[in-house]
Amino acid sequence: MLISMKSIIERYNQMKEGHQLMSASTESKGKFWQAEAANLRQQLHNLQENHRQLLGQNLSGLEIEDLRNLENHLEMSLHSVRLKKENIVHKENMELHHKFNRICQENKNLKEKVYGQRGVDGSQNSSSEYSITVPAEDITPVRLELSLPKQHITKEAAEAQTNE
Repeated sequence: MLISMKSIIERYNQMKEGHQLMSASTESKGKFWQAEAANLRQQLHNLQENHRQLLGQNLSGLEIEDLRNLENHLEMSLHSVRLKKENIVHKENMELHHKFNRICQENKNLKEKVYGQRGVDGSQNSSSEYSITVPAEDITPVRLELSLPKQHITKEAAEAQTNE
C-alpha cells in the first residue's frame, strides 16, 4: 500500500507542476500570438504592396534594378499564362476534332440506313409494290422518283406488244 500512496503523491506533484507551467505558458502563448499577429500584418502589407506594383501602381519609389526584377517577373508570369492558354486551346481543338470524327461516322451510318445496301447494279432492293430510285453516287440533294407497280407495267407492255 505504501508504494501506491507514493505513486499517487508523485502524480499529484507532477500535476501541480504542470498546472504552474501552464499558467506561465499562457503568458508566453499570449506573447507568441501577439508576435505572430504582428508578423502576419507585415506579410499582408508586403503582399498588398507587391500586388499594387504588379498592377503598375506605386512604382515611383523603386530603383532601376527593382523595376527590372518586376519586369522579369511579369514576363515569366505572362509566359506561364500563355502556355496554359495554349494547352487549353490545344485540348479543346483535339476534343472538337474527335467530335467531328464521331459526327462524320454517325453521318456515314445514317446514310447507310437511309440508302440501304445497294445491289451490284446500284439499284436498291425493295420488297414493296412501289420502288424509290436513288442514284448510285452519293449526292447531297436527294431525288426521288416514283414508278408504277410492276403488274401495271407488264399489262401495258403486253398490250403494246399485241398492238404492234
